[in-house]
Amino acid sequence: MGRQSRGRGRRGGRGGRRSKKVCRFCVAPEKNVLDYKNVPLLKRYLDDDNGIRKARQTGTCRKHQAQLATAIRCSREMGLIPFIAD
Repeated sequence: MGRQSRGRGRRGGRGGRRSKKVCRFCVAPEKNVLDYKNVPLLKRYLDDDNGIRKARQTGTCRKHQAQLATAIRCSREMGLIPFIAD
């Protein structure tokens, strides 16, 4: 028989349960408008190298992650956000 789980989850001894991240665009759609001109909002979803952060890291849903990536790419083309980090 294989190893038995002792209630520690899939990763071993990491402790308690983690809460599921919630998409902030689904929770308050009127407050968080995805637009390529909204640079402060878009910069929150860039990592240190100005790459687009993954949905697992940010908690955005699939639909809004695609819209977010499109807005960031458009903003880069317009010159509002740099392609590479300084």
